[in-house]
Amino acid sequence: MIKSMTGYGGAKGVSGNIDIGVEIKSVNSRHLDVSVKIPRMFISLEESLKAIVQKYISRGKVDVFVSIDSSASDDIEIKVNHSLAKAYVDAVKSIAVDNRIINSWGTYQLGTALDIAKFPDVLQAAKREIDKDKFLVDISEILETALTEFDAMRTREGEKLKTDMSERLSEIERLTGLVEEISPRSVATYRAKLETRLNEVLQSTDIDEARILTEAAIFADRVSVSEEVVRLRSHISMLHSFLSATEPVGRKIDFLLQEFNRESNTIGSKGNDAEMSKVTVDLKAEIEKIREQAQNVE
Repeated sequence: MIKSMTGYGGAKGVSGNIDIGVEIKSVNSRHLDVSVKIPRMFISLEESLKAIVQKYISRGKVDVFVSIDSSASDDIEIKVNHSLAKAYVDAVKSIAVDNRIINSWGTYQLGTALDIAKFPDVLQAAKREIDKDKFLVDISEILETALTEFDAMRTREGEKLKTDMSERLSEIERLTGLVEEISPRSVATYRAKLETRLNEVLQSTDIDEARILTEAAIFADRVSVSEEVVRLRSHISMLHSFLSATEPVGRKIDFLLQEFNRESNTIGSKGNDAEMSKVTVDLKAEIEKIREQAQNVE
């Protein structure tokens, strides 16, 4: 199945009271390049998420954006540093005793618990540890949902690419048939021109038919494109099979199109008349259009 390398997908979900959003975007690339952008405190999950993406995608530059919102979560925990608080109380009591700071009831004035809590580091706010294994399961499910949407979009785009390339491949097949048809005609035309020239040069002298046959045979061998046509038809058949394949074939199509170009260039170099030159130019143009589309194929 032909798939495009460009696509987009997104999904949202929750893990406990934590909201999670995932967006996936991709563009063309010769190789697979996956980048996961996730808040720093969850960076340890990056490789696991990359591994999931790589199960779905074999080629392209893929950016995965993960947003995590825990503002609605009750994961804030206030911890009391009891030893530090006791040390503050002892220090305050020492100040009260040394300076005979006594309240109206005749006891030492030490302040309230709130006063002690205001001292540095007595109270510490911290996030409760989350269950990372469960969190990874939840975020992985959301990522897979986004990948499913992403893959569906790439498949739709791939169908469009396949349709366009198939139409152009049919045109290449037609042009190949024209090349096969024109080539023998060019040899006959060359023989007729050769006879005319020899008649002009030799005039009344009898023309050696064997010489004409030899020259025509040499020319026919030089301009023969039968081998190129056979190889080109083989490439056409192979490309048809690639377009119907179920696995990624973008790289294979790239390499095969190089062979298409090689054969068309050889046919062009052997062509010696305007008709063959025109067909060759059209052939190259169609190959180039397929090559441009193939740059988008996974």
